[in-house]
Amino acid sequence: MEIESQALADGHGPNISNAYTINGLLGDLYNCSSDDTYKLKVVPGETYLLRIINAALNNQIFFKIASHTMTVVAVDASYTDPMLTDTVVITPGQSVDVLLTADQPLASYYMAAHAYDSLGAEFDETTTTGIIMYENATTSSAPLMPTLPAYNDTSLAFHFYSNLTSLVNAPHWVPVPLEVDKHMYVTIGLGLTPCEANNTCGAPFGLAFAACMNNESFELPTKLSMLEASFYNMTTGIYTTDFPSSPPVVFDYTNTSLYLDKSLIMTSRSTKVTKLKFNTTVQIVFQNTALVSKENHPVHLHGYNFYVLAQGFGNYDPLIGPTMFNLVNPQKRNTLGVPVGGWAVIRFTANNPGTFSLFDLYTGPF
Repeated sequence: MEIESQALADGHGPNISNAYTINGLLGDLYNCSSDDTYKLKVVPGETYLLRIINAALNNQIFFKIASHTMTVVAVDASYTDPMLTDTVVITPGQSVDVLLTADQPLASYYMAAHAYDSLGAEFDETTTTGIIMYENATTSSAPLMPTLPAYNDTSLAFHFYSNLTSLVNAPHWVPVPLEVDKHMYVTIGLGLTPCEANNTCGAPFGLAFAACMNNESFELPTKLSMLEASFYNMTTGIYTTDFPSSPPVVFDYTNTSLYLDKSLIMTSRSTKVTKLKFNTTVQIVFQNTALVSKENHPVHLHGYNFYVLAQGFGNYDPLIGPTMFNLVNPQKRNTLGVPVGGWAVIRFTANNPGTFSLFDLYTGPF
């Protein structure tokens, strides 16, 4: 709670962690952790289902197993077409199910994970490990270590994220809705707001960094929860229903020369929502901005799965973009990494009544 409060006070990210873990254990590459390594014993020839979950607060992760390939069969508990890979990329909040076949010589093999960082700022550069131990393998030799991708290997990350497709007619499969009732264009990134009282901010111009969508930085109400306010029809003074469906100013969103342009970057704190009728089909274009920085933004939608129709780099083109849509077997998930300096298009049907948040896991709730 202290780390979160400190981060929210000036808009900077949380303090950099000391280590990563696999199932709560550090792995034996850290000086203090030679006995704290997760071990998985396997039988040669057998296949294992690994559910990989990124429980990190603020880091996307590259995950790899030495000398082995994995077959992705589900993401965020939705079935995918089998996809062979030697590296899994996973954002905070995501899960990836893979099949691992123990088909290598009898030995021990490291599974290893470190950060995928598209921003270039300071981050935890350590590596956590676990060990795949083959039955009847000798324990005298050290486990084989995989060669992890470079921290900033965006091309590999994009290839993994964008090549996933759904397993049509799998259990719980529902075809993509083709008619859209509500279109939204949502910019995501950082803005600047006045500092809180008695707080010294580290952002430029003596202001505080603030996560924003369409130039609105979400602020949690303190008098009553939004769900209670909605249920009891007591919304006055709690939230308003005028969250904008498009950015207030259209500009070259990924142009890095507009860095810290005060005419564009100033944002306001607000508690605004979008109100949807039951069974409304919504399409959202998420557009990364480069006003403070550009990075791969993990976005999570509470209460729903959504279809990822397309994603790419640069500014979304409303003429070319729809020609790229996969309306046959797009991946279905609840958390998406919007490409660094790029865009992604999702579609979902609002059929789960309630009050739900749309989160950018790198810059906060909206």
